[in-house]
Amino acid sequence: MRQLPGMRHALRYLPERVRRRAEAGTRRRSRTMAAAVAALALVLLAGGLWINADDAPKYRGGPVSIATGVPTGVYHRYGQLLAPRLRNNLQERVTIDATGGSVENLERVLDGRDTLGIATADSVANLAAEQRSGLRAVARLYDDYVQLVVRRNSPVQKLEDLRGLRVVIGPPGSGVELIARRILATVGMDPERDLAPVRAGIGDAAAQLRDGQVDAFFWSGGLPTGAVSELTSATEIRFVPLGDTAKRLREQFGQVYREAVIPADAYAGGREVPTVAVPNLLVTRADADTGLIRRVTGVVMGNREAIGSEVHAAQLVDPRTAVFTDPPLMLHEGARLWYRSAKP
Repeated sequence: MRQLPGMRHALRYLPERVRRRAEAGTRRRSRTMAAAVAALALVLLAGGLWINADDAPKYRGGPVSIATGVPTGVYHRYGQLLAPRLRNNLQERVTIDATGGSVENLERVLDGRDTLGIATADSVANLAAEQRSGLRAVARLYDDYVQLVVRRNSPVQKLEDLRGLRVVIGPPGSGVELIARRILATVGMDPERDLAPVRAGIGDAAAQLRDGQVDAFFWSGGLPTGAVSELTSATEIRFVPLGDTAKRLREQFGQVYREAVIPADAYAGGREVPTVAVPNLLVTRADADTGLIRRVTGVVMGNREAIGSEVHAAQLVDPRTAVFTDPPLMLHEGARLWYRSAKP
């Protein structure tokens, strides 16, 4: 610790013995401070929290694309709000691609058609090990809630009551179809054998239920989902309880599933209904540019409140929980660097 000029000047007028003691005390404090700083640096280095310019490579540039989901779903709206913020930060072209959902998104990221994709954790875990090794996570975003929707006057009270009915199980290549099949299997049902299955996205599914063309539909998405909210303004609906399937799903497929509750205020005229939730992950390729992914992570985390004001499910995005992506997927190195640099 350097002495200020005024301190040195004042010491000149102290008695010799007092002056020597004061100078010795100053030197001891300097050594103590230096030791403390050195110790702190060692702790930071050991914990991987000290990040210098060499640890954070620059983004090499180039366009970015995001695989989202059906146009009326939460994935797509989230992508619409994230894209311009990434564009402003990267100063590069950023586009979004509407898709069937999680399964297709993972395929598009793996084969390089898209830089980023949003997918449910169970869809990631369902990949073959060699495919999963080619992917990394950017962040855990928010949870999807499984919603089995029927008209309020429907006789369907439980899963088994769907037998023989026209039921939308989600579009091909969607996480909705994956989890719908798994949930039905917990009571020994198969869509092709036991239902009249309909393949459709959430927008068409809601319209078909409203018009009486189907008896029920499965949906897995953030709360609230716009298409379901719009449906409540035209049709009285309710949700079939699914909470008792969560334990059986975990026993067979692992910890990607949990018990959850659709809150009463999620939709107009609603009530609390037990169901199953599964996390959503923002994913990229394992070989994606480290500098790019570090900046993407910063944009996702830095804009969580702004995006959350329009996509309510995104209000739950939080750096403290975003790192918990494994299982089923390790963090990308660029994301890991951002989270560590963001720690206090």
